[in-house]
Amino acid sequence: MSDVVFEEVSKRFGEVTAVDRFTLRVHDGEFMVLLGPSGCGKTTALRMIAGLETVSEGTLRIGERVVNDVEAKDRDIAMVFQSYALYPHMTVAKNIESPLLARKFHVDGAGEPRKLNGAERKERIEEAAKTLGLTDLLGRKPGALSGGQRQRVALARAIVARPAAFLMDEPLSNLDAKLRAQTRLELVELQQRLATTFVYVTHDQVEAMTMADRIAVINDGRLQQVGPPQAVYERPHNLFVARFIGSPPMNTVPGRVVVTGGETAVDLGGQHIAVAPLSAEPLAAGTEVVVGVRPEHLVVDPDGPVRALVRAVEWLGHERLVTCELAGHPVVVRQSSGDVPVEAGQSLPLGADPAEVHLFDPSTTERLN
Repeated sequence: MSDVVFEEVSKRFGEVTAVDRFTLRVHDGEFMVLLGPSGCGKTTALRMIAGLETVSEGTLRIGERVVNDVEAKDRDIAMVFQSYALYPHMTVAKNIESPLLARKFHVDGAGEPRKLNGAERKERIEEAAKTLGLTDLLGRKPGALSGGQRQRVALARAIVARPAAFLMDEPLSNLDAKLRAQTRLELVELQQRLATTFVYVTHDQVEAMTMADRIAVINDGRLQQVGPPQAVYERPHNLFVARFIGSPPMNTVPGRVVVTGGETAVDLGGQHIAVAPLSAEPLAAGTEVVVGVRPEHLVVDPDGPVRALVRAVEWLGHERLVTCELAGHPVVVRQSSGDVPVEAGQSLPLGADPAEVHLFDPSTTERLN
């Protein structure tokens, strides 16, 4: 088993708390993505798993073993860095072989761990190269490879040791957009073939949404929400997650609850937008809230209950992003390219399915419905 478990883990650098009471279980064989803005603590959390940073408080486990005081070399993990970190003077084969030379391994699960012999190392190199399409490049040096090829060499060097868990720190950030998209698919397929735990750090929500089994959203060193990508997108726990996940992010506008004839709505500068019945205790009239609606759920509707002033239109080929002003706040409407076009300066009637209207507490930022 190779679960990775944080139990109330904190990491402090002097008076700065980089990770604060972090609790998370990464399941055996799971592709977990740690997602958040720069400086949120996600890389520090990854480095604590790797043993490159010490744990200030709490307990960190890999499998059944507490690893707070276990050296990095003894943790049975492999890490892939943003910079690839390849040896420029070595061939691809020698780079892939490098982690096999210093460590001891259990061979076929028998006896004490030992150093691999030349034949065993060669077998693992060829297996990793075949898995990642590097067989024809084994004799080259990193300087003769493209960025995508170098990234695959770094991955091969990680998988050759057959670790309990793979740690990846923004490994695709140096690749161009097209190559990133291709490599995302390759990484997901690799993880499925290896059936091994992956912990992947990124600030790129597209990577997180397309690759993860589950996403852990982090901000200011604290876990904000964890769950499958679709669940996190559809029901964000707080305003930070709502505004961080999604491109464009969720529209958020402050308002007040109004109750008319038993129906709940929110007043947005004198205009009312309906809200689905709350499963919890109903909100009292006059309660201040923040209303959230995804751009794709805010639709142009001749009978729409609110009107917004169009400020700008961005045409992206397959869709348009219409930036409007509603109750003094910017909102974005996502339109299909087949919809009736709109122009800047136009007054636009808008509506939304009440089930897609999210309410948040402006003080705690927590979700209310």
